[in-house]
Amino acid sequence: MLMPKRVKRRKQQKGRMGGLAHRGSDVSFGRYGLQATEGGWIKSRQIEAARIAITRHVKRQGKLWIRIFPDKPITVKQAETPKGKGSPEFWVAVVKPGRVLFELGGVPEELAREAMERGRHKLPLATRFIEREEA
Repeated sequence: MLMPKRVKRRKQQKGRMGGLAHRGSDVSFGRYGLQATEGGWIKSRQIEAARIAITRHVKRQGKLWIRIFPDKPITVKQAETPKGKGSPEFWVAVVKPGRVLFELGGVPEELAREAMERGRHKLPLATRFIEREEA
């Protein structure tokens, strides 16, 4: 499971997810990418499930890049607790619309499209398949 090795503070505030992603919105490493079209949180388990689905479909050909990392702790309060903030339960990656989540290279386009389709079913956000623009 993805999570930071160590953090400065155990708990974080919720924050707000306004606007579009300017960083990480282009395919930089591979040839094909999976881009988020809406914002939200993606849990580390969902990232891992999508990674497994994509790598199994391409039968470990090519290379897969994960462009997001879950570095935000989410706390859950215990049942019947009137006050206070709960303990950290899981980690999420904050995703804005336009962010590239996964990149794939070294495989044919049809295989990459099918693999990304399988990975997109494991994610809670709407996504789209994109291709790198050659200069």
